[in-house]
Amino acid sequence: MIFFASCSANQNDIVAEEAKQAGSPEIRVSVGGVEFSADMETAYKFCLWTKAATRLLVLVYRAEMTDLDEMFEKASALPWENWLGLETTFSISETVSGCNWIRNSHFAALRLKDAIVERMRAVTDGERPNVNKEDPDVVFHLHVNRDKVSFYIDFGGKQLSRRGYRQHQTTAVLGEFTASAVIQRSPWLKRPGIPLLDPFCGSGTICIEAALDSANIAPGLVNPDRFAFYKLPIHNEELWSKVLNEAEEQRKEPEEKIYGWDIDPKAIEIAKKNASAAGVDKYIEFSVKDFLQVKPEDCPAPKGCIVTDPPYGIRLEATPSSLMRLYQKTGEVFIESFKGWTISVLCGQQELLSFMDLKPNRTNSIINGGIECQIAHYYVFSEEERAEMADKAIKKKEERLSAPLSDGAQMAYNRLVKNLADIKPKMEERGITSYRIYDADMPEYSAAIDFYENQWICLQEYVAPSTIDPADAQRRLQELIYATERAVGIDIEKIFVKQREIQSGDFQYQRKKTGMDSKSYVAHENGHAFIVNFTDYLDTGIFLDHRPARKMIQEKSKDKRFLNLFCYTGTATVYAAAGGALSTVSVDTSSTYLEWAQKNMEINSFRGMNHFFYKDDCRNWLSNSYDKFDLIFCDPPTFSNGTGRDSFDVYRDQDTLIDSCMYHFEKEGELIFSTNNTRFKISEYLEEKYEVKNITDQTIDTDFARHTKIHYCFSITHKNLTVKKEVKTTTKTVKKVIKRS
Repeated sequence: MIFFASCSANQNDIVAEEAKQAGSPEIRVSVGGVEFSADMETAYKFCLWTKAATRLLVLVYRAEMTDLDEMFEKASALPWENWLGLETTFSISETVSGCNWIRNSHFAALRLKDAIVERMRAVTDGERPNVNKEDPDVVFHLHVNRDKVSFYIDFGGKQLSRRGYRQHQTTAVLGEFTASAVIQRSPWLKRPGIPLLDPFCGSGTICIEAALDSANIAPGLVNPDRFAFYKLPIHNEELWSKVLNEAEEQRKEPEEKIYGWDIDPKAIEIAKKNASAAGVDKYIEFSVKDFLQVKPEDCPAPKGCIVTDPPYGIRLEATPSSLMRLYQKTGEVFIESFKGWTISVLCGQQELLSFMDLKPNRTNSIINGGIECQIAHYYVFSEEERAEMADKAIKKKEERLSAPLSDGAQMAYNRLVKNLADIKPKMEERGITSYRIYDADMPEYSAAIDFYENQWICLQEYVAPSTIDPADAQRRLQELIYATERAVGIDIEKIFVKQREIQSGDFQYQRKKTGMDSKSYVAHENGHAFIVNFTDYLDTGIFLDHRPARKMIQEKSKDKRFLNLFCYTGTATVYAAAGGALSTVSVDTSSTYLEWAQKNMEINSFRGMNHFFYKDDCRNWLSNSYDKFDLIFCDPPTFSNGTGRDSFDVYRDQDTLIDSCMYHFEKEGELIFSTNNTRFKISEYLEEKYEVKNITDQTIDTDFARHTKIHYCFSITHKNLTVKKEVKTTTKTVKKVIKRS
């Protein structure tokens, strides 16, 4: 027979190996699972031993078809009576993809049901079995991929991926097959005899799956009565008993110790009950323990493996700031207390992993409950290993720093030292810790260099013209890196390099393949905290040149309704909220940046019903919204042509964009309009219609004063408001004069 084992994304290789171990002679990996040939004994073994498959189907019929009528005719001719009796209830599930003749997948399943019923009536003098959608005896499955149609019967049943031991559970649930996949991706199974620890064990699923592995207990033995094949006519009870007995004989006493910790006593009680139901409670030591308070003396062994699924906030009510602190502290505990251990961490928010200050050896992608997650694998070096590595790094750095700089690198070094001597004291005096120290000051070295928190460098190389030899451009970049390391005095590992070039469409919102590990940090500015990322995107998450404009927004926001268009990561929104804005609205077309903006707001303790975030094209949002505001910040891109929306050119479209913004004012509203288009000029139409003030000089700080065309900034108000202000002021003055008289 031909079987199909479905599985979660990126687990096909695990399922294929399980089919091989069960005895299948022919295996084919496909999208969504693994197809393999098997006799009944092999199929029984697969059901009993699989840890990763979510469903096992046996093929009844497969053919290419062109419409629903043809499908009905072919299905009506099949001997469904071989699988159904009149007392047998059934239901039908379906998956349809890429088929242009099926508009409604449920209707297609209904047509298959009608065909089965017609066949049964034809062979039973008009009688038919009943449909039971809730608890059927037999489940048929319709699978359509383009014109290829397959009819299956569910052999394993919907409980295939559920072992049956999880009688209780905590709020955040990790599926058994997912927990098993994390264990199999970890190094633990390849290091026999070493202990396993889950410090955030919750209901104990990872520990229980590890114990089943360690004791060589087939997952199906936990509850062998749960499989669907019991109700199929092809079931062979004698053969099944033989397979069960063989599996029982393969149990063994595990060598490895397994530990489960959790801060919640209720979770530990649940984990103990589940382990008892799985029959592995004697192999696991559960303890109530706050992992963030763990000391080196609490480490259960000199060497071991941590496999864990810490909270990552998608299903739990946790703020970004608390999660960041959790992962930061977790990383510190790993480093201080688990030297010599391997660590595998499952996480649904990749940026959280960067706060652990550990470099992964490798990563795996996995789906957990519909959430795309990463399993990051680390090794914590022992003191001896760390000392040896540090010694090598020091020697390598000494060799590098003792080597003379090239003439070009020396020239770049001299310029950087001069810039730092001029800029750094002024920044330190004002408490500014992130600022620009170089911006293509010399034509030979075309790059922008930003110094973040006095500890990281982001070096953004401007793309070289096609006339420049690539090898020459690479040499100059390396010279600039060496010059920066010496001038600034930080390790070269903290210099993040990326090439800056014009981006268009949705590409500007996507992660970049920089060849560097993903890292997120926290930068501070005027008492506010912002998440920055030096590796994954075109920009870091904060435009340093907008520092004065943000400060201006904070000063103007008291009791104002604030709108941030093209909001990016919401830095201006944070300033507005800090200034006492009544409400804030942030709009951007990128869900990535909107999520980033919300995290920035939350780590600054701004959350609640008066802060709104909208994923939309800003022009579309302005057209469809009737909300009124008192202060708007609009910083559009120079050009954009994303998928599904009209192209945008800031010079060409300034009139309609600014008109749309001004419509959303009432009373004394002000638009702060900024653009980094170096050739930008306000149109005559706008100057005639509105009160336009060029405030660029007020928004260029010391570190950008050498290149004043970094951006243009304008304050725009309705002209009649200015007149009203003047009339009001004059009236007040006259009244005061009369009163004094």
